[in-house]
Amino acid sequence: MEGSPAVSSETRPPKLVIEGVSKWFTPKRNIVQALDNVSLSVAKGEFVCLLGPSGCGKSTLLDIVAGLTKPDEGRVIADGKVVEGPGRQRLVMFQESALFPWLDAFGNVMFGLKLRPDLTNAERRRIANEYLDLVGLAKFKHAHVHELSGGMKQRVALARALAPDPHVLLMDEPFAALDAMTRDQLYDDIQRIWMESRKTIIFVTHNVREAVCLGDRIVLMSPSPGRIAQVFEIPLPRPRDINSPELASYASRIAAALKGSKNGVVSE
Repeated sequence: MEGSPAVSSETRPPKLVIEGVSKWFTPKRNIVQALDNVSLSVAKGEFVCLLGPSGCGKSTLLDIVAGLTKPDEGRVIADGKVVEGPGRQRLVMFQESALFPWLDAFGNVMFGLKLRPDLTNAERRRIANEYLDLVGLAKFKHAHVHELSGGMKQRVALARALAPDPHVLLMDEPFAALDAMTRDQLYDDIQRIWMESRKTIIFVTHNVREAVCLGDRIVLMSPSPGRIAQVFEIPLPRPRDINSPELASYASRIAAALKGSKNGVVSE
């Protein structure tokens, strides 16, 4: 496969705009600020990685973009409309596959297509088969959850999230629980799928190399409360090899910045 050059987000129209988002929680009668005045614009077809340590608010921000959590200040605008709640145009893929064990792989993807009442059942079946083929599971479509490996389960979850054709796919550390070899294969798969679909993706991770391997841009978040510390453009061509020297060079610089953000030092 020939390399595909990265495209600057400045040349593409915004798909998603996060404006001055702040969020507080009150565990055990204490007030904890999770996010502080976060603003970010995501272009149509862009792959953005939110990178930061545990407690920096990246998953909270993803939940707010999904409409699962309301911000205390600020707003999210998707396709020109303020996000007021969940919707099929912004679907989330979580760390756990969350598949239904009583359904096979095909049935799980079909369940996700219930979000498309405009489709006939024949159309849903065609789309489910198409996306299972896209993630490399056409031969396992009738396998039940307990018969699938961890990587296969995440592929089914990815097919289920993509099949309803959301405008934005939100991925919350979906590969964190997998072994290194399986993750490496999925990095290749998600890049291939993204290059074919050009879906707008926001991907949460605390793994620096993972972020550099996948993202057009990396948004580095600092903790307590979560703020955007720096934004890195990754102009490397695709597909990217997570073990390449070029990728390692970017990862080294971003890891140093991440360490600085943990210590409260943000370089310009």
